[in-house]
Amino acid sequence: MGRQVPVTAEAADLALFEHYLHLLAFGISIFVLALLVYCIVKFSEKANPRPSRTTHNTAIEVAWTIIPVLILVAVAIPSFRLLRTQLSDPKADVMVKVIGHAWYWSYEYPQDGDKGGFTFDANVDEEKEPKLLQNDNEVVVPVNKVVKVQVTSGDVIHSWAVPSFGGKIDAIPGRLNQWWFKAEREGTYHGQCSELCGARHAYMPITVRVVSEEAYAQWLTEAKTKFAAIDGGTKVAAR
Repeated sequence: MGRQVPVTAEAADLALFEHYLHLLAFGISIFVLALLVYCIVKFSEKANPRPSRTTHNTAIEVAWTIIPVLILVAVAIPSFRLLRTQLSDPKADVMVKVIGHAWYWSYEYPQDGDKGGFTFDANVDEEKEPKLLQNDNEVVVPVNKVVKVQVTSGDVIHSWAVPSFGGKIDAIPGRLNQWWFKAEREGTYHGQCSELCGARHAYMPITVRVVSEEAYAQWLTEAKTKFAAIDGGTKVAAR
């Protein structure tokens, strides 16, 4: 019934902001309901056999203009703070390029010294649990490191989204979008394509495994051997 457990500071701030908005909306709803009940009782035909001839009230008109503006300001300030954080550009510890296809994901880890330099595809694995949320190949990133994700598409518009990281970003053909996250807890986290992209849209899960630096270094070595194949000088993906 609730949101996925946030594992980045940005995701936690988003969850807190959402709770704040719910409380604000609840307070406004209670106020409006109380005002309606008051008006029904106070200005009923029984209580006022002779209806009022009042056409306007300056104080009330000023109030119902000023109060909504203050409410919008109270929403806008934390909202723009979150947007500023999300759109900031911290120095990346890890770069991962994501390419959406109909209907699977490709991931590229660029060459960084003796690390990276391989590509792999991630298809849905319908035999694993949780159902329709597992891939045959996982994205692996280190904990407490800034991971920049550059996202594009090879065909139609997709959207790479992992709720526990507090964000999503569209994969658009011919355009390179960028997003970043810093996971603060090890574990396996799931997402899905969040842009209706065709018949198998529901079969484009995202699996990201957050591990320690030591485990990540070991995975890089194993992945380079597993995925990086040379064919006439060109790296190709192992499916």
